[in-house]
Amino acid sequence: MATASIGGLASGLDTSTIINQLIQLESLPQTQLKSRVTTEQNKVTALQGLNTRLATLATNADALANPTGSAASVWESLKATSSNSAVTVTASSTASPAAYNVTIGHTALTHRISYTSPHAATDVVTGGATTIELDRLDGSSVVSLNVGTGTLQEVAAAINDTGNATGLRATLVQVGTGSFRLMVESTATGAAQDFTLSLPGGGALLGGASSTQAGRDAEISIGGITVGSTTNTFTNVTPGVTITLGASATGTADINVTRDATARSNAVKKLVDELNGILTTVASTTAHSADTKQQGVLSGNSLLRRVSSELTGTIYPADGSSLADYGIEVDRTGKLVFDEAAFAAAYQADPDAVTEAFTGTDGFAERIHEVADLVSNKYTGTLTSVIKSGTDGIARLNASIASWDDRLELRRSTLERQYAALEVSLSQLNSQSAWLSSQLSNLSSSND
Repeated sequence: MATASIGGLASGLDTSTIINQLIQLESLPQTQLKSRVTTEQNKVTALQGLNTRLATLATNADALANPTGSAASVWESLKATSSNSAVTVTASSTASPAAYNVTIGHTALTHRISYTSPHAATDVVTGGATTIELDRLDGSSVVSLNVGTGTLQEVAAAINDTGNATGLRATLVQVGTGSFRLMVESTATGAAQDFTLSLPGGGALLGGASSTQAGRDAEISIGGITVGSTTNTFTNVTPGVTITLGASATGTADINVTRDATARSNAVKKLVDELNGILTTVASTTAHSADTKQQGVLSGNSLLRRVSSELTGTIYPADGSSLADYGIEVDRTGKLVFDEAAFAAAYQADPDAVTEAFTGTDGFAERIHEVADLVSNKYTGTLTSVIKSGTDGIARLNASIASWDDRLELRRSTLERQYAALEVSLSQLNSQSAWLSSQLSNLSSSND
């Protein structure tokens, strides 16, 4: 605890500045510790950043190495194309490469009834009846719909009421000022969507229909085999393949289902780019130079240089071959180069061989995973251990800095007390000197 200072009152010295300078000199070891903490913290921060990227690389490589896991959409995906813009096709991982021609018979239709008589929306159109009858023509019971007072507007509202679950939608089509005709159609397509609407007892609603569109299933032909669907979508028309017809689809469509080399190439390129990014960072952070200003923050870190070397070496399988035939090589700077054209050519020639080279227990992706996980694993990773050691070391340095704070504060208090005592002593001596001078002066006057 600091004491009160009366610096310079007797001595004329700037004791406060003197004490501060003395403390500054004695705090040099603490300053060095603080500088060391900054250096070590920068190293730990850099290591943590690399460790996070290596952990991500390990995760992504593991996913790519296992085609039956999260990477199934990459290695097992197929690309499906159609020559007819009105016909779309998709293929899941259960599909097989194939090519065939599809002939469109017709698209699916809803069942639609357009009524003859126009009316105002508020006109009563049920002859006073408060209900109308819905028959789905499928053997189920007739449904009675409450239409209130029976106005045209209420009839449409009862059909559209979701609580009635009619499976229909009603629309009032304006044919003149304030004059409407009722159109009702099924919400789903297919031959089974036919229905009738009538008054109680079977009377015609609104004078009967002016036109009717019958519900219809969609129909296509594949190799002379006719296939039907209640909608315009044919799911698993062949295993894993779904075909969808546009509303105006006609004619034919050439369907091709092929392995998607592009998706696989993009996945491999992403992994290579991620690995190269880490190699570049390791090279810059571990760079050594006689000029300390050009040294990397992790200059001389042998662990990272070894990791860099092992990551680069993952392009070489255990049998001593390389991935050059599949488009991956190491350039003169030590980074990996991915030739997408070479990969595509190799995949077209032998897709199974390419898949095996990148997946499985000894594939390229798995080798990357093993190296990256060995270093970055949050429990056993070697780099993780180095980071923990560095963090613990920083904690010890900060504890030493805190001890120095207490030591310097105690030293400051001691100096302030010493200089305060000095000022008091000098003040007393000055007082005594003045008294003696006064006494001597009086003696001289008496002698005269």
